[in-house]
Amino acid sequence: MFENDAAPVTKRDRTRARIREVAIRSLRERGYDGTTMRGIADEAGLSVGNAYYHFPTKDHLVQELYVEVQHEHVARATPELEGVEELADRVGVVVRTGLANLRSWHGIAPQFLTTAIAPGSPNNPMSPESAPARDVVLGLFRQAVDGSRTKLPAPLGEDLPRALWTAYLLVTLFWVYDTSPDQRRTDRLVDTALGVLRFALPMLRVRPFRRTVTEIVGIVAGRDA
Repeated sequence: MFENDAAPVTKRDRTRARIREVAIRSLRERGYDGTTMRGIADEAGLSVGNAYYHFPTKDHLVQELYVEVQHEHVARATPELEGVEELADRVGVVVRTGLANLRSWHGIAPQFLTTAIAPGSPNNPMSPESAPARDVVLGLFRQAVDGSRTKLPAPLGEDLPRALWTAYLLVTLFWVYDTSPDQRRTDRLVDTALGVLRFALPMLRVRPFRRTVTEIVGIVAGRDA
């Protein structure tokens, strides 16, 4: 059971939970474009004004969906990380389980991409509004890095989870546009990228290479200096 699935205790909580349940089901089945606040209110047995009182916009409900999807990702990935020690393999577990978790969404994913791609959109994965969902998956990448037997020097080890998450977003974008059967090109991309990571890790012993990689990872992760 996910953290936001705690049993509602007040009428307000129960109403919010009902709206959330209906909205997430609609977003999963109909996509972003096919989901409306009026439709959610009707299905939940509420007035439109009541629905807007609890969730001011449809985008607020999309954030609820994002959080649920990320918790599903964690539930898939965590048991598969057990006993895996190599960093590249652990990263591979996180990325592959994330894509597997999204597989049923491929047909409607472009609808969400349309609203998420704009820098100012609240549904942008890097927006302040997306922080709860983002923190869940960042924690998963942190778990993958910290649980590896590869011990990375600071600040590389500190910045790597966020840089990996950013790379994962790019892979997900590629996956959205991937029309190959079962998105096999995306699988090949992931396999090849992990091969590069396996090759690069021993090279971190070389100081100039480590310094360059640390700077690149820091820039991607948003480190100011």
